[in-house]
Amino acid sequence: MADELKKGLEGVLVAESELSYIDGDEGKLVYRGYTIEDLARGASYEEVLYLLWHGRLPNREELDAFSEEMTAHRELDDDVLDLVADLAAADEDPMAALRTAVSELSAFDPDADADPTDREANLRKGKRITAKIPTIVAAFTRLRDGDDPVAPRDDLSHAANFLYMLNDEEPDDVLADVFDQALVLHADHGLNASTFSSMVTSSTLADLHSAITSAVGTLGGSLHGGANANVMRMLQEIDESGKEPVDWVADALDEGRRVAGFGHRVYNVKDPRAKILGERSEELGEAAGDTKWYEMSVAIEEYVSEEKGLAPNVDFYSASTYYQMGIPVDIYTPIFAMSRVGGWIAHVLEQYEDNRLIRPRARYVGEEEQEFVPVDER
Repeated sequence: MADELKKGLEGVLVAESELSYIDGDEGKLVYRGYTIEDLARGASYEEVLYLLWHGRLPNREELDAFSEEMTAHRELDDDVLDLVADLAAADEDPMAALRTAVSELSAFDPDADADPTDREANLRKGKRITAKIPTIVAAFTRLRDGDDPVAPRDDLSHAANFLYMLNDEEPDDVLADVFDQALVLHADHGLNASTFSSMVTSSTLADLHSAITSAVGTLGGSLHGGANANVMRMLQEIDESGKEPVDWVADALDEGRRVAGFGHRVYNVKDPRAKILGERSEELGEAAGDTKWYEMSVAIEEYVSEEKGLAPNVDFYSASTYYQMGIPVDIYTPIFAMSRVGGWIAHVLEQYEDNRLIRPRARYVGEEEQEFVPVDER
């Protein structure tokens, strides 16, 4: 029925896309025809960006040129860095800081005045935004913690450079590979809330910076990007309680509490990204000689799956993976944005190519036939 109400637009088709496909019953995720398993294990984040933005995987020459262009845009203008420092000094929320800084990037973008639908200009903008977000996140985190920012390097990959800027130490190959894989896994995921937000904004013919700023703001909500941080806080709470993980979860469920990291609006089975990150979480634990977080996660997964019929989503295992890499819990969501910006940009490019203003309707359920009375007579 045309007037059937669909809260949250669940099950409503609003667009056609060539970018990513999700089969929630089979636990399948595909980027432009390639399974997430193949891409996660064989492609770098830079390759996935090229795939999403250009419709195909690059050859070596194209990838090298693309990566060099991205690398050239990593540094922040002094005014942007000053803003990041002010936000850190004010102890701003990391996602709010990122949202504000991304918005200011437009003031220094040489293509800022280009037609919003100019694809080549948007690709150049996209490279700059994507290259600078890791620098923003790392600088904010270090300044907030009382440390000086670390300038980006031009001889490291996108993933490795972020870890270097964050920790002032070049990561080993294992850490760089795991983090790169996490970026690939989070790069796109259909019309999730933040992606749809970017599309709504761009459908007005607002510019790319506005669309990405909208997406960052949307990702900051606890029901979307904030879920992975909630998982880690839950694991820490369980660890500090001294209880067995299953006992803690059983008590939490009895009290009506939600166990973070389970259930998904699209997947009815285990999130394929969770399978991959679970493997990496175990590897990191084994390398460090402490698999506590992984073992705790597995015990919780088995219990919740059996008792509630719920499977873990990508947030469940990304939490322990990031934690074992020494990444502060409160920047998990900005890291999500570092990855998902690739998908946001791809969807905005697609929206501009076949644009129609997104304007749904709401069913009116308010008062009717009210009699107006002048203010002095009320």
